[in-house]
Amino acid sequence: MNFFKELELIIEAKSAEEKIERFEIFYNLFQSDKLEFEVNFRPKKFENPSYSEICTTVPPQHVPKRSNLTAKEGQINLLHAVAHIEYSAIDLALDGAYRFCGMPRAYYADWLEVASDEIRHFLMLNKLLNELDARYGDIEVHDALFEASCKTQTLLERMAVVPRYLEANGLDATPMIVKKLKKLPKNEMIEKIIINLEVILEEEVSHVKKGDVWFKYACEKESVDESIYFEIIKEYYPRGFLRPNDLNIEARKEAGFSCSELKVMAKKEVC
Repeated sequence: MNFFKELELIIEAKSAEEKIERFEIFYNLFQSDKLEFEVNFRPKKFENPSYSEICTTVPPQHVPKRSNLTAKEGQINLLHAVAHIEYSAIDLALDGAYRFCGMPRAYYADWLEVASDEIRHFLMLNKLLNELDARYGDIEVHDALFEASCKTQTLLERMAVVPRYLEANGLDATPMIVKKLKKLPKNEMIEKIIINLEVILEEEVSHVKKGDVWFKYACEKESVDESIYFEIIKEYYPRGFLRPNDLNIEARKEAGFSCSELKVMAKKEVC
């Protein structure tokens, strides 16, 4: 089985069930060293996200708000929004392994491990949606993460933008959501959501760390200074770090961000 061609089929799978089933078979083969790596493989550029036949996409500002989290509707909207991030993250991790040929085996091992984690996160959240009589695909979603994968076609840009910016932003946002949920009147579903989000937060740190390792690898390979990170982020996200007070400093340090980088983001000394 060809590593890259099979990944292409997994990424393009039109249902979560097919994607996950194919990935599990593929991942077992990878771990057993039973896949062939095509030396000069040329990846395709995906025109549409794999969830295009599952979800209705709308501009980000039109995605349903996650308000009134004590109500069933608000809980569904929150869970669906996070489940969509995790489903998109599955494809982002798979595409990270698919798009860049000739990398060390450790690189592919890292991003397939991330994909495996994201699948587990997605299934956790979809289970809670099912408990609320909902499922992934019921709520409108946006394409922001898919668009990021389309725009970042070099290893340096991909590692800067996806794990070290977008996923790192999750390290900041998730604790704020958890804090908000903990202030609400206790009920069983809210407690389950909190537990799931805390599990995801803990494991996402390692994902950002993997991105940090391979970002630095790309910098060394291209003989550029690591400060290019801020140039890349400014190019793609001119409004970049607008909420410096919300940075999860400890999680970001654990994930590989330097004190000098955090100082730029926070606009003050933080470590």
